[in-house]
Amino acid sequence: MPATTEPLWRGLVDDAAIFPPGDAPLDAALAAYREREEPLVGAFVLRDTDLPQVDPGPPLAVVLTGGAGQVAGPAALATRHGHTLARLEVALRDLDDLPGNARRVAAAVDAARATGDLDDDVAVHVELPALPGEPTHGWLAAADEVASAELLLKLRTGGLDADAHPDSPTLAAWIDAALDRETAFKCTAGLHRAVRHTGADGIERHGFLNLLLATRRAFDGASRDDVVATLEERDGAALAAAVTEDLAGARRWFRSFGSCSVSEPLTDLDALGVLA
Repeated sequence: MPATTEPLWRGLVDDAAIFPPGDAPLDAALAAYREREEPLVGAFVLRDTDLPQVDPGPPLAVVLTGGAGQVAGPAALATRHGHTLARLEVALRDLDDLPGNARRVAAAVDAARATGDLDDDVAVHVELPALPGEPTHGWLAAADEVASAELLLKLRTGGLDADAHPDSPTLAAWIDAALDRETAFKCTAGLHRAVRHTGADGIERHGFLNLLLATRRAFDGASRDDVVATLEERDGAALAAAVTEDLAGARRWFRSFGSCSVSEPLTDLDALGVLA
């Protein structure tokens, strides 16, 4: 498999091999992660319920299976067992009160930091629900709470069903919302490939290179239509040529994405000739 040490790509892909559709066994996924020496790969993503089965070593991105009340426990467990905790990821589930849900998460994070269970340098990503269309008032108010608490966002860009894949105007609106609040984000699901394409199942899938370029252009003040067009670009050569834009600046905002495949993103970047 090709390799890269280019800072632009470093840590871009979080190894989510144990999540659908990969569903790799935890032991096998961890063994593969430890054997892999590829700077493109960032943290190993696992559920908080998996923590007791993991030996210290790899940087971990821990997905909380509960809400705000479950922040302190996994953080304390990771600290006690000597894990390298790169980030916590928590989803907002109270659709009737998203801002209040975000405030509860922020309060739980503050409490865990105050007790020393959660280090200040551990990033906390708050996943807002993937509602179709323009962000609702509640969605935007929750994003305000995340930004005010100096937490980060998590955006869901795919899944097993077609409905789990936001259309380009919706994703462009999410990017705008994050940048308007000067809040970095990570993405999850559906971004195995660099370039937008139609999957074998007929589902439209976003490309992570499209998303990087769209983020940069949105930050530079591009119109919503231009950002949408970037997200929908299917010409890999055109996207590769645009890598000369300041994508390092885009990484300030679009930090990483979780993928159950590490080889596909790296192979795509190599095929596009952008790793050198």
